[in-house]
Amino acid sequence: MLKIKPRTRSHLDIDIKKLQEETILNLQNSKAKNTLRAYKSDFNDFSLFCLQNGFNSLPSTPKIVSLYLTNLSKNNVKISTLKRRLVSIGVIHKVKGHYLDTKHPSIIENLMGIKRRIGSIQKGKKPLLINNLKKIIDVIDEQIKEEIKKVRDRSIILIGFSGGFRRNEIVSLDYEDLDFVQEGLKINVKRSKTDQYGEGSIKGLPYFDNSKYCPVVSISNWIKISKINSGALFRRFIKGSKLSENRLTDQTVALLIKEYLRLAGIESTNYSGHSLRSGFATSAAEAGAEERSIMAMTGHKSTEMVRRYIKEANLFKNNALNKIKF
Repeated sequence: MLKIKPRTRSHLDIDIKKLQEETILNLQNSKAKNTLRAYKSDFNDFSLFCLQNGFNSLPSTPKIVSLYLTNLSKNNVKISTLKRRLVSIGVIHKVKGHYLDTKHPSIIENLMGIKRRIGSIQKGKKPLLINNLKKIIDVIDEQIKEEIKKVRDRSIILIGFSGGFRRNEIVSLDYEDLDFVQEGLKINVKRSKTDQYGEGSIKGLPYFDNSKYCPVVSISNWIKISKINSGALFRRFIKGSKLSENRLTDQTVALLIKEYLRLAGIESTNYSGHSLRSGFATSAAEAGAEERSIMAMTGHKSTEMVRRYIKEANLFKNNALNKIKF
């Protein structure tokens, strides 16, 4: 009879240890870093609530979670935030090996009651529409500063709007992602919020009739003046106008928008980095672009948000009051 030599215990231990390490890496990479950071931040807030009130945060119970959501609602926290906190609490429980029924009636019925009492209307950030976009580009060009800084800033804003980019997608672009063709510029988006597995997508930006506001011309000028030929496309400056190797953070995009809105004399409170993306979607809808062509550029997987942009764009265009004669 053929005898199979058993593996030693030490060999088994080594294999198991490697599997554990690989499993931890898989878990860490199952979600984007920003998503994991948000989960931890949300759960820390829940933990603080539990600590202050003598409850266990891990594992917790539907009753305690429901009390936490009620407490948040008393502080005028949006429904969307309550739902996100609930997801975060559930995810942390799963990761730590605990079961929490986030669909328990005491949680779901409570959320429904909160929605009825305080409403669920989400007030998003303002979209940056064409008129204000032009004002921003004009004010950038008017600034008394190094040309290289102005070209970088205008390129960030123009490409963010024209491509319907999220701000983290803008700062993640590399020189290698660009392909200038006769019709304009092809941009390879390696990964996005709705493409967590890195399948990638390509966006096409055509040349504009007005070169002053053309993202393709602006990006071409940026490459020439910056002399970037590899790596991060948008970088930080050091010692005045010297370009560093360090990639910009996504927060920089929001700060640039707010800064130039202020310089243009426009109230910037309700604008953010997302205003470029929503501005593109709303402006495209106003111009009569089809829903699917807007989604192809922005990368939206659901029609819900895009239809909201279209509805806002048509608020006055298809208004029944226009039919009434006074």
